[in-house]
Amino acid sequence: MEVALVSFALLVVATLYSSVGHGGASGYLAVMSLATIATMESAWLKQHAWSLNLVVSAIAFYHFRKEGHHVIKLSAPFVLGGVPFAFLGGYLAIDGAPYDSVLSVVLLLAAVRLVMPTGMETRGGSGGIGFLPCTLMGMGIGLVSGVVGIGGGVLLSPLLIVSSLGTPKEAAATSALFIWLNSLAGILGSVTTSGLALEGWTIAPFAAAVFAGGWLGSKYGSKTASERGVSLILSAVLVVAASKRVLTLL
Repeated sequence: MEVALVSFALLVVATLYSSVGHGGASGYLAVMSLATIATMESAWLKQHAWSLNLVVSAIAFYHFRKEGHHVIKLSAPFVLGGVPFAFLGGYLAIDGAPYDSVLSVVLLLAAVRLVMPTGMETRGGSGGIGFLPCTLMGMGIGLVSGVVGIGGGVLLSPLLIVSSLGTPKEAAATSALFIWLNSLAGILGSVTTSGLALEGWTIAPFAAAVFAGGWLGSKYGSKTASERGVSLILSAVLVVAASKRVLTLL
């Protein structure tokens, strides 16, 4: 019964997150924190959340790229900076609670900023800020992602939109790619220091659930939803992600 309930909750999370190009790891961690599997060690939880991220972010990237929303020059600096530092964050195997608390505050502030009316003009990729600064920001997001156990989309997407580097759907496409690569790097880093903690009997039903949710959500977000709609959904996703810290303290 618990597996069925958790799987349904993961399906809902995957649908919501994938509609804005996210893998959903912060939401998966929140769901798992309410189940008996919350007693598992940090490496176990992170590796399972990252694995589900791989499924959903791959589907999301496929749909957003298919609809023409992926801009390579926007993705490149963040990917180059984020991936190696996501590996480092996963390798460190330190307690992510302090980082997670700060992350929750940042996400709430970003959510408030995103609901404010704003124009959709963009600077055309990383050129508006510069390749090096974007790479450095990617490094920071990657490191935090590896430590906390997420893909980093909840940090990257609002940054891209608020900084006018891309439209909400372009941000979704870039985030999906960023999340997939960061999640893979995080798993490799965690396995290097803590060993492989994935369990097939656990991941199988959860993966099936998020696959269904990821397909439905990303198809809607990439094709049907408006740019403003995606921005508002992202704001809701950030609030859900920020609540993870609150739920673990209850």
